[in-house]
Amino acid sequence: MPSHGSLTKAGKVRSATPKIQPKERRAPVPRIKKRTLYFKRFVYNSQASQQQASAEA
Repeated sequence: MPSHGSLTKAGKVRSATPKIQPKERRAPVPRIKKRTLYFKRFVYNSQASQQQASAEA
């Protein structure tokens, strides 16, 4: 099976890219999380995804 491109070049960019530390992220305050869910569900009236629909059923 032929490969797409030379195997000697594989991973060249990723290995040359400097590693940076990820930002430390906190979960939002529960009140703010509920507020965003309210906006998504009722104000913006977005439909539930397939995963959400199967979890609720």
